[in-house]
Amino acid sequence: MSETLPGPDGRPRCQWCAATPEYMRYHDTEWGFPVADDTRLFEKLCLEGFQSGLSWRTILAKRENFRSAFKGFEIEAVARFGPADVARLLADPGIVRHRGKIEAAINNAQRARELVAEAGSLAAFFWRFAPPVSAGPRRIASSPESVALARALKARGWAFVGATTVYAFMQAMGMVNDHAEGCVIRDEAARARAAFREPG
Repeated sequence: MSETLPGPDGRPRCQWCAATPEYMRYHDTEWGFPVADDTRLFEKLCLEGFQSGLSWRTILAKRENFRSAFKGFEIEAVARFGPADVARLLADPGIVRHRGKIEAAINNAQRARELVAEAGSLAAFFWRFAPPVSAGPRRIASSPESVALARALKARGWAFVGATTVYAFMQAMGMVNDHAEGCVIRDEAARARAAFREPG
């Protein structure tokens, strides 16, 4: 059974991205492409945490609201959030209003600040856990690398960073390329990964 479907341009893509135009754009331009910018990495990890138990479609639809509410996911800005900000966020219908996830994002910004001091950047730390470039998509919910990264983050006080969430983050940040065989974007992501210099 094929794992791809023709897109609007007739070219094959991963089946999951056919559900909405938002998925298609995300699939074609972000998912599986390597990222080294700390702000983008922090945003991606936060949003994967917010997605836990929900559909990614919900998160994508609210992403601009999240960016506004969380000051563009600037680590220093979010790290300074206090009780008034938590109350503001819990009252914001444009985001996922889950106290635990909101407080985790603030905590994680504080831990991210510490991790930057330790490793030089989030990117340098995260990319230490990159697996070997695989021959094909793995279609798994976690991996030894995501387990190791989740464990390392939890040891440093991060929250909402289980192995499944971290594996989804690894897909989103281009550490793994799980585009289906035959997906036209798979080769594009692979070329971007080949040209990417891992930080650190």
